[in-house]
Amino acid sequence: MVSLLLTFAVKEESRPFENLIGADSGLRVLVTGIGPRNAEKAIRSAFATGRPEVVLTCGFAGGLNPELATGTVVFSADGESGLSPALLSAGARPVKFHCSDRVAATAEEKKVLRQSTGADAVEMESGIIRTLCREQKIPGATVRVISDAANEELPLDFNRLLDAEQNLSYGRLLLMLLASPGKMGALLRFHRQTKAAADGLAEVLKKVISAPAPVRL
Repeated sequence: MVSLLLTFAVKEESRPFENLIGADSGLRVLVTGIGPRNAEKAIRSAFATGRPEVVLTCGFAGGLNPELATGTVVFSADGESGLSPALLSAGARPVKFHCSDRVAATAEEKKVLRQSTGADAVEMESGIIRTLCREQKIPGATVRVISDAANEELPLDFNRLLDAEQNLSYGRLLLMLLASPGKMGALLRFHRQTKAAADGLAEVLKKVISAPAPVRL
């Protein structure tokens, strides 16, 4: 039986954690794909094969609150999960999330979201995952790391790189870079930034799942 299910949208988010934690029979990592539709499909399939006791929805988030620097690990947890003390102890900050069906690619877009929602961070998958968990009475938390701060512009509009199924199209990425080769440097810097953010998230998650019960059920 899997006691703890951790979901990530893409392998780039989950890989540092998987490398850090190694094999664990009571833990499952699920890569859902990008966006709410892929997340819903993946989590329903996961629940059909076995009911976890706790679900953590993890990965990257864009900063909306200017006080949140890149690399800050942030969370929102159900009270009954017992996760908040361990998350706070591990250095994560409690925040309000906004779940979107598109990537917030510009500083101006993030500013508008901050003003309209009052949220501190934006991501795409946790809303539907947490809703389905509550329907099943499975406690959980959203645990994310800020991949790009509120005042940062993404190097590319990643919405234009997603196909109809919200999968990243490497063909579209190549065409975009061929059309704007000057963006390659910014994209490489962003890759290094997100890699460091994912490494930091992995460290926090390891501390949380290693904490005493009731965190690890």
